Amino acid sequence: MILHHIPNILSLFRIITAPFLLLSGWYDLPVLFFVLLGMMLLSDALDGIIARMMDHTTEQGAKLDSYGDILTYLSTPLAVWWLWPEIVKEELYYIIAGIVIYILPAIFSLLKFGKLASYHTWITKITAVVMSVGVVMLLGFDNNLLFHAAIYFLVIATVENIAITLILPKQKKDIYSIWHAMKERT
Repeated sequence: MILHHIPNILSLFRIITAPFLLLSGWYDLPVLFFVLLGMMLLSDALDGIIARMMDHTTEQGAKLDSYGDILTYLSTPLAVWWLWPEIVKEELYYIIAGIVIYILPAIFSLLKFGKLASYHTWITKITAVVMSVGVVMLLGFDNNLLFHAAIYFLVIATVENIAITLILPKQKKDIYSIWHAMKERT
């Protein structure tokens, strides 16, 4: 049934849209950047909700969601750099910290399990919302407060994701918190 594929289609949308997000930056099209980023963030919010509502969460869907997240969060800073180089210069330390902190759990997961984790923790979801609003506030309204706060949320999410990787004996998807990881271990 086609309805069961909607969450995966939404994740694939982010994967396919990432190069266009980069092109919007390269060709100095800030309105297109905001439209594409908004659609990517909306699809990220909806894919999991729809999958759970339809009781159709799958390993493939979790992987597609994770790949879509990675491409969204790694293509955005590059497009931003092309569109708003002065903001990037001002926020460079926070941007670099955010990228490094975002990548760390993936490295731990790859080292331990040989594949990316798809935990989708609650704090990671909260961080994604705070980061999304923070980026819009930074780029659209030159207000960096929420963006800076999002980096600190990201630190907490990263610590939790690394701890989950260290706790779990084998890779599992949809581990919502460190408490859930401890329950899985027993």
